[in-house]
Amino acid sequence: MNGWIILDKPYGMGSTDAVTAVKRAFRGGGHGKVKVGHGGTLDPLATGVLPIALGEATKLTGQMLNGDKTYDFTVQFGLETDTLDVEGQPVAHSDIRPMLAEIEAVLPRFTGPIGQVPPAFSALKVDGKRAYDLARAGAVVELASRAIRVHSLSIRHPELVSGSIVPQEPKPRGEKWTLKRVQGDGEPSFDMRLESITLTAHVSKGTYIRSLARDIALALGTVGHVTMLRRTKAGPFALAGAISLDILEQIRHGAAPEDIILPFEAGLADIPALDLTPDQARRLHMGQVVTGIAAHDGRYWARGSDSTPLALVSLEGHKVRVVRGFNLTRCSKD
Repeated sequence: MNGWIILDKPYGMGSTDAVTAVKRAFRGGGHGKVKVGHGGTLDPLATGVLPIALGEATKLTGQMLNGDKTYDFTVQFGLETDTLDVEGQPVAHSDIRPMLAEIEAVLPRFTGPIGQVPPAFSALKVDGKRAYDLARAGAVVELASRAIRVHSLSIRHPELVSGSIVPQEPKPRGEKWTLKRVQGDGEPSFDMRLESITLTAHVSKGTYIRSLARDIALALGTVGHVTMLRRTKAGPFALAGAISLDILEQIRHGAAPEDIILPFEAGLADIPALDLTPDQARRLHMGQVVTGIAAHDGRYWARGSDSTPLALVSLEGHKVRVVRGFNLTRCSKD
């Protein structure tokens, strides 16, 4: 039971609730108590990839939290809410609707290293209290801007005030959209005003998509809020490997967990491996610094001659130190 279950989290379920659902499925299936954790909080109003760690894989959840993530999200123009999503109360209105060309022009301003002010309704702490608790109590919450990185930001699907536009798939950089009006009269054009737009963002840790949507709308001279948020990738895990709650429930009714559990190493897919000799593996397992490693400095996962993961390690100056050890097997003392 050392591995990963990747849930396609449904709308309305919290990350903690998802962990509870996994524990309940294993317990109901007669598999006993299993150590379970999640690899990155996903708001109840969001859907998509939620990595669930089992056993020793829970030691990698911190690594997962620090990883990049990819989201699809829809910005509805003309209304801003206090939570910056559909759950909140209106705080600002605007009659301005941007054109597709205007959105295309402004997106580069939100790509690369940028500063971002998190939402008042967030889990960040202010004077020891959660920001969302203060905001719900009516307090004015002022959060400092923080440095994040948006690796890429692209248009996925624009929608007209008078109808929607296809295609659904993102266009390569520099390629123009082919617009097709679904409703309304007249020929489509690039000066049509958009009611909303769906974007795809590949972002660093600490990025708030709700804040990104707010700032994009403000840059376009209007206001906006998020109406749809779907995580399509978290660290090395993507939607293609995710399962629904219905599939998870099958464990409770006798299905073999091995059919849906990904191996422990799946959580290390975006970190390079470092092969050690039996003697080096033994010393590392004992917590000793291993010297004489000919590799570039950086973060690795070390493995022994049988390919068993031993630890997350840091390599600096040809010296390897353990960051987090794994107890998947014990090294031989012979």
